[in-house]
Amino acid sequence: MEDEALTQRIIGCAMAVHRTLGPGFLESVYQKALAYELQRAGLKTCCEHPIQVTYDGIPVGDFSADMLIEDRILIENKAVQNLCAAHEVQLVHYLTATGVETGLLINFGAESLQFKRKTRTYRPPHPHPTPPPHPEKTC
Repeated sequence: MEDEALTQRIIGCAMAVHRTLGPGFLESVYQKALAYELQRAGLKTCCEHPIQVTYDGIPVGDFSADMLIEDRILIENKAVQNLCAAHEVQLVHYLTATGVETGLLINFGAESLQFKRKTRTYRPPHPHPTPPPHPEKTC
């Protein structure tokens, strides 16, 4: 399945969650509901995907992305009134740190579901070594 088709399936699952729950809950509630919908749709879903940032081959920071779907699409969930540029920047940094090409920023906190598709824009001249694999955490 191409990334475009996969992102459309993910957005469809997010719409189902928002249609059922509406705005007003904590981000963690939406994340668990979205994980359920994605798994029900047959998509491999890893929650709290670890991200290690390296500099010159040494670890300098650890973060976690909300979700990694099919090992190809990073999802950053929000439950705020409106998305802002800082949310988009956060997702792009996660894409850069992981080498994943495509990400979705999904906001469940607005009256209508908000989402933005972002792609990795920065490619380091010398790719960072891949950090050791972390055990997958399911929701």
